[in-house]
Amino acid sequence: MGSVPPRSPLAPAGFPDLPEVDGVRFATAEAGVKYRDRPDVMLAVMDTGTSVAGIFTRSATRAAPVLDCQTKLGGSTGAGAAFLVNAGNANAFTGRNGAEAVEATTGAVASVTDVPVGRVFSASTGVIGEPLSHGKITAVLSDMAARLSPKGIDQAAEAIRTTDTFAKGAGGTFDVAGGQVRIAGIAKGSGMIAPDMATMLVYVFTDAVIGQDALQAMVARLSDQTFNCITVDSDTSTSDTLLVAATGASGVDVAGDAAFEKALHDVMLDLAHQVVRDGEGATKFIEITVTGAESDAAAKTIGLAIANSPLVKTAIAGEDPNWGRIVMAVGKSGAAADRDKLSIRFGDILVADAGWVSPDYREEVGAAYMRNEIIEIAVDVGIADGAATVWTCDLTHGYITINADYRS
Repeated sequence: MGSVPPRSPLAPAGFPDLPEVDGVRFATAEAGVKYRDRPDVMLAVMDTGTSVAGIFTRSATRAAPVLDCQTKLGGSTGAGAAFLVNAGNANAFTGRNGAEAVEATTGAVASVTDVPVGRVFSASTGVIGEPLSHGKITAVLSDMAARLSPKGIDQAAEAIRTTDTFAKGAGGTFDVAGGQVRIAGIAKGSGMIAPDMATMLVYVFTDAVIGQDALQAMVARLSDQTFNCITVDSDTSTSDTLLVAATGASGVDVAGDAAFEKALHDVMLDLAHQVVRDGEGATKFIEITVTGAESDAAAKTIGLAIANSPLVKTAIAGEDPNWGRIVMAVGKSGAAADRDKLSIRFGDILVADAGWVSPDYREEVGAAYMRNEIIEIAVDVGIADGAATVWTCDLTHGYITINADYRS
């Protein structure tokens, strides 16, 4: 196994103080699936009556746990639910062994909890193409079930990490129409991040009351505004999974509640931003806002073309205000654009306007701006009203180093 990369310079000061969500309990274990002397398995168990919504990778080579989760989603909410996650092995491209591992691990969870196997959702993250030694996981589940606690979400966030340099969490207590609800979420993700679902593993828990259909529709909407608007390297994982569990323990019904949807949006966006901030080798957090496009979808297409351009990302890594590369990315996106109406800003600095460099722009001012850790790029296409914002990071030698020895 390669060396552990240093903590991202864009990381938050520490793991947040998340609220305990009634109806959810956690446990972790050191199973030794790949890593040594660190937790690598997480189990979360939710009480009877929990609704579960999920969004998954659209990869044609998605992993066995993803396929299993997709078949189980939308089932009865009359029982409890459980999430099981291991790090170090993706259980992807493993043929029949993959399905057998899922069957063995989810069945073992069902046997040590009161959760039916049809309500046990699993995920695996790590190396692709190596059979999962599922016996290492099943061997620790009985002890994990005995140690389940509402206080374990921070350790759960640690256990699902692979190349992440910090554990990711977000949440809070929120006022909604019917009272107060709590939301707490964790995520893992650092590389193989591209917007084609959640682009990572994400688990969000709330004590709100909401049916599965309403929760599913809400999560799908919010994913398109958050996780589907980030990219690190344009590569979509085989294992991307987002699961949201609503236990209903608060007794506060939030179906159709705009305040709850905003709160859930804010938690999901916080987690999405943390993934970008932990992009492999990242030193810059980049926000790209596109306006004046043919449609919102076209604006997003342009934004992602800029965000995924290696030339743009390496220029920013080198603190080079090479705005010509942004022009290139707009042009290659395939979305409608008019060269002579295009304008570009770095923060408040007008760089280009009406298809030409601004007469007031000074290269040294742009270069000074590029020394910031947070870079804001605004592009106005100038042809209609479409708008979108996406987030990415720079591309440095660190990305190559991390991925060159990932399996060694």
